[in-house]
Amino acid sequence: MFFILALGGPTAHAGDKIVLSSGVLEPYTTVDHKGFLDQLLMAVFRDLGLEAEVIIYPTATERGMLNANEGVDDGLAMRVAGLEKQYPNLIRVPEPVAVNDFVAYTTGKRFTTDSWVSLEPYVVTYIIGWKVFEQNVPQGKELTLVRDADQLFGLLKSKRADVALYERWQGLVKVRDMGFKVQVLEPPLVRTNMYMYLHKKHAALVPKVSQALAKIKQDGRYQHIVDITLTPFAK
Repeated sequence: MFFILALGGPTAHAGDKIVLSSGVLEPYTTVDHKGFLDQLLMAVFRDLGLEAEVIIYPTATERGMLNANEGVDDGLAMRVAGLEKQYPNLIRVPEPVAVNDFVAYTTGKRFTTDSWVSLEPYVVTYIIGWKVFEQNVPQGKELTLVRDADQLFGLLKSKRADVALYERWQGLVKVRDMGFKVQVLEPPLVRTNMYMYLHKKHAALVPKVSQALAKIKQDGRYQHIVDITLTPFAK
């Protein structure tokens, strides 16, 4: 038995805690663990007899990915596809966690964001480590990289940037908290599936997690979590 376990490498057992990191804030994660990701991932791993926790790297997105790749954390809660190419110790769970809209925010300028090229005439800002922007934003008039959402929307509010790039739901919450009005430009610059990643030491869990996530979508629990954590901000 010991020999078989040694060959199989580390795995998770009932009672263990799976720690997944994220750089996303409210409404995906909250301090009381009642955000969308908090609730969803707890439900997924609970179905597998495991405890799960989402920890946040709000100002060190790259550090979160490095820690997951090195096995310091057990994986990533919600990221774009393809990270396994840059972080070879990570395995993507095939079932998407969510579909994210990455949009452009302005304080008055209106234009159609039907391509990345539409951003070229403007001073653009986004957060360091957001791969979807790093890989697609053109080198236009000026580009300012920031560390967090406060800096991001602070530049927009003070008009030191024309366009702030961010995810739809988090942006709605941040603008509400900062107390100023914005335009969310349409269509989304990209609408993409977001995935969970697990460190290779948990390779045996990957298909089980994927199946559990699919089941939660099928039995209505996923939509219930969306309705209580995300939908209220659409109002």
